[in-house]
Amino acid sequence: MAANELSMLLWRERELLEMLLFKLEEEQLLLTAGKSRWITFATREVEQVLDKLRVAGLGRAVEVAAVADEWEAPEDATLRELISHAPGGPWGDIFSDHLRAMTELTEEIGQLRNANEQYLRAAMRATQETIAGLNVETGVYTSHGDSSRDDSARIIDTEL
Repeated sequence: MAANELSMLLWRERELLEMLLFKLEEEQLLLTAGKSRWITFATREVEQVLDKLRVAGLGRAVEVAAVADEWEAPEDATLRELISHAPGGPWGDIFSDHLRAMTELTEEIGQLRNANEQYLRAAMRATQETIAGLNVETGVYTSHGDSSRDDSARIIDTEL
């Protein structure tokens, strides 16, 4: 039965959403602890979970279409629409529980993502202020098209 397959896929997707939430919390702990050295690893892990979620979403779309066909719902039905077409029995409640849990997880993920973004912006500002306070030329091109580095740096570059 397609409904059973869809329910199993929704469980897997919920697990992936929980994993994403965990990885974002892990990233936030690193940011608040000032452990920026590990942020790239944490970000890569977040991206890996997102990739798995994309694949799971494709599988869900296939199963939703199969259930929609069985329940005489529109082929491109959303989970909410499937629930409204559910036959008598437990499926309406089961899918409602999945929808509620996934909605709550998605809201938590959005809040945590926004908080992490603020931490990252603050860290970037602090880094930029620190560099600016050092009065060190960064080798950035000026509006005249030349490098703002001093002549000794240009000499070293040409000798290499």
